[in-house]
Amino acid sequence: MDKSLAIQTNDIRVKQKRKSASFMDEIRKNSLLYLMMLPGIAVIFIFAYLPMGGIVIAFQDFNPAKGITGSEFVGLKNFRFFIESKDTLHVIFNTLLLNVLFIGFGTIVSVAIAIMFSEINGKGFKKLNQTLVTLPNFLSWTVVALFVVPLLSTESGMVNKLLGTLGIEPIPFFSEPEYWPFILVMLKIWHGAGFGSIIYLATIAGINPDIYESASIDGASRWDKIRFITLPLLKTTVILLLLLALGGIFYGDFGMIYAIVGRNVSLYPTTDVIDTYVFRALFDLGDISMAAAVGFFQSVVGFILVVTVNQITRKLSPDSALF
Repeated sequence: MDKSLAIQTNDIRVKQKRKSASFMDEIRKNSLLYLMMLPGIAVIFIFAYLPMGGIVIAFQDFNPAKGITGSEFVGLKNFRFFIESKDTLHVIFNTLLLNVLFIGFGTIVSVAIAIMFSEINGKGFKKLNQTLVTLPNFLSWTVVALFVVPLLSTESGMVNKLLGTLGIEPIPFFSEPEYWPFILVMLKIWHGAGFGSIIYLATIAGINPDIYESASIDGASRWDKIRFITLPLLKTTVILLLLLALGGIFYGDFGMIYAIVGRNVSLYPTTDVIDTYVFRALFDLGDISMAAAVGFFQSVVGFILVVTVNQITRKLSPDSALF
């Protein structure tokens, strides 16, 4: 009995040594690749994991002078304050509505751009257009606001001048909130859809060309190949990216909204999201604890959504699930 136990223990040790040796061999073999990973790992650790220590602030009446250890513990008071606020349902609805529009239309346009580029034969023309559609992603929202605000001006804006030539009365965009979901969606697509198409384009590039050749021999048109080959093979990538996007569905695009809309109270009915609400609570009231509580709430709800939708996806399409 003791002999067999000793043999089993020895086997386990040998296997562990082999695993550690193979892992070290892997690192030595691909040392440059692992070295390239270090900046990304450092950024994630510093900006994603280290701040988790501040979660405790969400359960305190935080006082910067006293610090985390000296501030009073108040339990769920900060969460109750946010949930019971008269603006809560309004900002949650706006956040969800805008994000659903951003994700939905952004995905459709990104896929369409990727398919269009895959169908273009001229390399020079393709590269030029790829550059043009991805360039906006590298502009900050502050820069974008510098030309969007004058563009939508009531008196001198290009949009209202164009409407005037068509015999339509000028629209005071910055005092009419109903237009802004459409405006923000258009800006979001213009800013990010081109860059978002890169992943889909890479997926299309990985499709075996023999499949398209076989379809051509069978008499399939270009549209048939897109419909019955390209789109079905893009399904897994689309679902994976949608799952990842769901994790941030409770986060409004603060940079875009604050840069373009700012503190225009007239537009709050359709543009006030959770993040802008928290910004006002933090800088107008100085309520750090409530801001931390809302941030924690957003993270937890996003995590639950990703896990739930992933479980449903795994049952319907196992290859498309994240885990």
